[in-house]
Amino acid sequence: MTFELSPEHEQFRRSVRDFAEAEIAPHAAQWDRDHHFPTDVVQKMGALGLMGLTAPEEFGGAGMAGEDGGFTSLCIAIEEIGRVDQSMGITLEAAVGLGINPILTFGTDEQKKTWLPDLVSGDAIAGFGLTEPGAGSDAGATKTKAVLDDGEWVVNGAKQFITNSGSSITSLVTVTARTGERADGRPEISTIIVPSGTPGFTAEKAYDKLGWHASDTHPLSFDDARVPEANLLGERGRGYAQFLATLDDGRVAIAALAVGCIQACLDMSVQYAGERQTFGGPIGRKQGLAFQVSDLQVMLDASRLLTYKAAAMKDAMDAGSSSVSTAAFKQAAAVAKLYATESAVTATRIATQVFGGYGFMEEYPVVRFYRDAKVLEIGEGTSEVQRMLIARGLGLPVE
Repeated sequence: MTFELSPEHEQFRRSVRDFAEAEIAPHAAQWDRDHHFPTDVVQKMGALGLMGLTAPEEFGGAGMAGEDGGFTSLCIAIEEIGRVDQSMGITLEAAVGLGINPILTFGTDEQKKTWLPDLVSGDAIAGFGLTEPGAGSDAGATKTKAVLDDGEWVVNGAKQFITNSGSSITSLVTVTARTGERADGRPEISTIIVPSGTPGFTAEKAYDKLGWHASDTHPLSFDDARVPEANLLGERGRGYAQFLATLDDGRVAIAALAVGCIQACLDMSVQYAGERQTFGGPIGRKQGLAFQVSDLQVMLDASRLLTYKAAAMKDAMDAGSSSVSTAAFKQAAAVAKLYATESAVTATRIATQVFGGYGFMEEYPVVRFYRDAKVLEIGEGTSEVQRMLIARGLGLPVE
């Protein structure tokens, strides 16, 4: 297989880059300082069609089936938005991968008609409530419960670190909850749609984070929050399998966000190394620095190839190809996520070193990328989880 992007994909990349440079880059530093979530720009991303790249035309999407490279287009968009602002990059990634995708994949016709048009247009966004205070990587240990009572699910519990969950345009959060117990004693986990404004559902005060300051992230609480029985997403008891499938796609998308981060670090480092003068010449002539910048190029090329290989596999699967197995895609997603995100963290360290003392000053974008990068190794499956998945894919009985 070849993973060279098509001319159409490259044209799409240029259009997203132009949008990012015009609408996001000039304001990203101020949004970061103010911890401001720019809902107007999120809606502009929707108007550009970025939210609907993988959605059918009947819901306002682009109608890009697998053979049209819809998922690859999404990764390109995330990369280009993330190249200027990681906060807006993760906003797009979560809006599609965690907001739209579960409803599009597992929802009933009625659920799709109710929620998808606004989500696809960007007029609204949605969150995905999986992580809890005591259930992060061990997502099966969820304690949130939902009990059927007179035709309604009564939800009690708490979620944390939930993206796009408490903004003024958040329309719903899809949450995993225990809905019973299986015969073998294991919990039955299901997925339930909880609309914003539901009594008993509260998006608590936004987190004060190390990075992603312009991203909307909240802890959530559910105190006898009642929603219709029809808000069950997919089959009862299939919540665990649903979020695993959702995370597989999300890992590739996070890898694309990491690629954008590495590209930004390379761009900034090359420019600064050519302009900054010391000892009678540009610092880029010094091997100690130039060789580190060269490493950035290697990490970028490798990360991009791994990411778009996995994206191509996803598109092939969506197109109905039998040449790509689910197991092979899961392995490729884990490899791309692991390598690209760890490379992004290294890239920000190198770029900060290239800038020297100025790399420690908030007036330079490299500082923002340095703060933003670390969470890439954590969200949508930690590096440790990715290594475990890769090892299992190799047939090792790792726990």
